[in-house]
Amino acid sequence: MTADIISGKAISEDIRGNIAQEVQMLTGRGFRPGLAVVLVGEDPASQVYVRNKEKACHDLGFYSEVHRMSDTSSEEDVLALVDKLNGQNNIHGILVQLPLPKHIDEKAVLNAIAVEKDVDGFHPINVGNLVIGDDSLLPCTPAGVIELIKRTGIEIAGKHAVVIGRSNIVGKPVSLLLQRENATVTMCHSRTDKMNEIAQMADILVVAIGRAKMIDASYVKPGAVVIDVGMNRLDNGKLAGDVDYDSAKEVAGYITPVPGGVGPMTITMLMQNTLFASKRLNGID
Repeated sequence: MTADIISGKAISEDIRGNIAQEVQMLTGRGFRPGLAVVLVGEDPASQVYVRNKEKACHDLGFYSEVHRMSDTSSEEDVLALVDKLNGQNNIHGILVQLPLPKHIDEKAVLNAIAVEKDVDGFHPINVGNLVIGDDSLLPCTPAGVIELIKRTGIEIAGKHAVVIGRSNIVGKPVSLLLQRENATVTMCHSRTDKMNEIAQMADILVVAIGRAKMIDASYVKPGAVVIDVGMNRLDNGKLAGDVDYDSAKEVAGYITPVPGGVGPMTITMLMQNTLFASKRLNGID
């Protein structure tokens, strides 16, 4: 058996088509969703991400602001900019690109973003609402993972899901979202004993551990849905996920490739969050 490939690229394009149509409708009613991105410093990967977000705004008809600050900017300067953006009526989503320079308190900056404009879903209030199941802006990558699973047509409710990795950005929130969909969830991490035996019981296996090709076919239950969140640069310059794709695809029922799986979904879900925030801030159901 060879797994069906879950194309994040194709699914992302489908969602973006729907977003573009809705943005066009809103523009006709007199406003556009607006996203502001703050980039502090010259981190090359961050610059690529920000350019991709800027392009997505342009392609979908969003209003976009990108604020590039030097790596010598003070924490007070960054907080002042966030406060200014909180008060701008044409900005509905604010994203501060991570990582920040070491002299800036990341938590203080993220907490300063208005909850209703926190389109990354990192504010403690949004995280708390996620935990208790209330309405909130969801973290983009975990939300994208759930969308990919749903697009397989597999019913999540009642399934056993195993999440490998317990980060605040992916592992923990994706486990909560899976529980929201009525899956039974087991979380594994670097200190989990007999991890491969636990993973073999998973109908849905989500891997976000940050180690290239660590999870091979021996971890995969035949027919399972395997979602690989990892993005690792190999010595030869190529990208690889946390899953050994070549071996796992011979056992799994569905699998995401790297690149082209989870990656394209993250910015798409960011755009969807910004659209949702803009409608809520303008009193549109």
